[in-house]
Amino acid sequence: MKRFIIIWSCIMVLLGVASPDVFAQSFRELVMPGEVSASHAKLEKQCDNCHKSFDKTAQRGLCLDCHKDIATDIRNRDRLHGKLGETTCRNCHTEHKGRTAKIISLDRSAFDHDKTSFPIKGAHKKVAAKCDSCHKAGRKFREAPRECAACHTKDDVHKGKLGKQCEQCHSQDKWKDATFDHNKTRFKLEAGHANVECKSCHTDRTYKDTPRECVACHKKNDDKDGHKGHFGEKCASCHTTTAWNKTIFDHGKDTRFALRGKHAMAKCSSCHTSPLYSVKLPFTCVSCHRKEDNDRGHKGSLGDKCESCHNERSWKGAAFDHDKETKFPLTGKHRNARCESCHRSGVTATAGKVREILSTNCFGCHQPDDQKKGHKGKFGEKCETCHITKDWKESTFNHDRDTKYPLRGKHTSATCVSCHTGTLYKDKTPTECIACHRKDDDDKGHKGTLGKQCDACHTVNGWRIETFDHNKSRFPLTGSHSKVECKKCHQTTAFKDAPTQCYGCHKNDDVHKRRLGTDCESCHNTRTWKSWDFDHAKTSFRLDAAHAKLECYACHKTPMEKKKGRVAATPTCYSCHAKDDTHKGIYGNRCERCHSAGSWAAVIQK
Repeated sequence: MKRFIIIWSCIMVLLGVASPDVFAQSFRELVMPGEVSASHAKLEKQCDNCHKSFDKTAQRGLCLDCHKDIATDIRNRDRLHGKLGETTCRNCHTEHKGRTAKIISLDRSAFDHDKTSFPIKGAHKKVAAKCDSCHKAGRKFREAPRECAACHTKDDVHKGKLGKQCEQCHSQDKWKDATFDHNKTRFKLEAGHANVECKSCHTDRTYKDTPRECVACHKKNDDKDGHKGHFGEKCASCHTTTAWNKTIFDHGKDTRFALRGKHAMAKCSSCHTSPLYSVKLPFTCVSCHRKEDNDRGHKGSLGDKCESCHNERSWKGAAFDHDKETKFPLTGKHRNARCESCHRSGVTATAGKVREILSTNCFGCHQPDDQKKGHKGKFGEKCETCHITKDWKESTFNHDRDTKYPLRGKHTSATCVSCHTGTLYKDKTPTECIACHRKDDDDKGHKGTLGKQCDACHTVNGWRIETFDHNKSRFPLTGSHSKVECKKCHQTTAFKDAPTQCYGCHKNDDVHKRRLGTDCESCHNTRTWKSWDFDHAKTSFRLDAAHAKLECYACHKTPMEKKKGRVAATPTCYSCHAKDDTHKGIYGNRCERCHSAGSWAAVIQK
């Protein structure tokens, strides 16, 4: 029958009735050895899913394309399939034996579990034949858990508080036998702790929450020593694991307060009267020695820095070097002064820090001397600027060296208050002359009209004018001006108001009566008033021919405007020759089109 179907299929392909793919599929169905298993049933009609024509070696790769978890194990060399080496799937698995056939050929009695990722060791070998104890029915073998806790939850007396890594303490030989390296934890067992039983610290076997502080186990020792929690819970600060009675605390190294002298013999409780870590112990001497301070008679008036005078060897021995131990060394007459002459109020303590209320400036003690000298506080409180500790009357202030205003001339003999009329450091003393010499300026008659630069004319040798360079002003004196007396131009002491134009002084000398304007310098110069020179060719109206012979007043008949070179009349022919126009304006006012400057009667021929 099969032979008939093959022959018939070939005829149908030759006649074009059936396609080659249909033929190939029909052919495969004919040669298939049997039905595939139920798990592969959906792939049965497409043989290409598992087979490649004429290539048996490709079958392994096609299997792994579907079984990706197996492919991952092989790549990672993990689990059973990853440790089998290069082998084909068909060596262990079969197919085409019907829907109910088992395609896994596994001999459980001969199976080597060591080839998997979970080798069977210790007590596990006793249950090796009972696969179902770990591999549950209906689940893949690979899905069996590998963690101890998955099977031994009921054996976990720690109730899960130590995690699921049972193998850290337990072995596969016997569950109750536990080995644990305590030195790999955050609490190494050293000295006396090494021989202690576990239950003495781990009372409820929840090892993870066991406290690591000494006081958790040694509170009874703390009470026995008499601390009773007064020194806090940091037992390791003083005690060691070797012996509880041995103390290693070094007050000099472990604190900022080294014990010296009689402090080294004092009991801890004599200073540490409050809980050690809850109340910060002050470092000041007076915190312990208040009674001694009162017995000495200071009663807090000298502050809290007892160590400035006293030492740890003895409270009675006192030595104080004012030069080394303060910011105010005693020099001159200060060295012989009595302490109470300055320390009238003493010092006081605020918030544990010493704050000196005694003033270290001179004014604090020498205010009466300031009044006696007549300064009365106007020169500020920096007495040391002028005075020294050797003698109050001696002054060392050098105005040239210590200020930006050196004293010269009559300024050297002037009294300080003549310039420093206000408060010295509060009111800035001006350096302009006018600030002190306003009255002299008024008396001279300037009254501020010449500005504030008095030194332009006056010197420090005297108020009278010695020299003045007029050439540095806006009006240099040249020619005859250099010989003229000042009062000729400066008719008042308001020198600034003196005119700078020629016409301002030479108005009476103007014989032109302003017909040639007021810019005298256009023709005249400072050498002499009588000499003059003017080139009309440089103006906008050149004089040639008959115009050159004319007198100036022939054209300049009326006063000129103030603007330089501007004639009142329009500079055209008609403005002067209107009376000579016989045409009566018929030909316009452009006379130069027919007439020339040489002769009015002559007519230009074109």
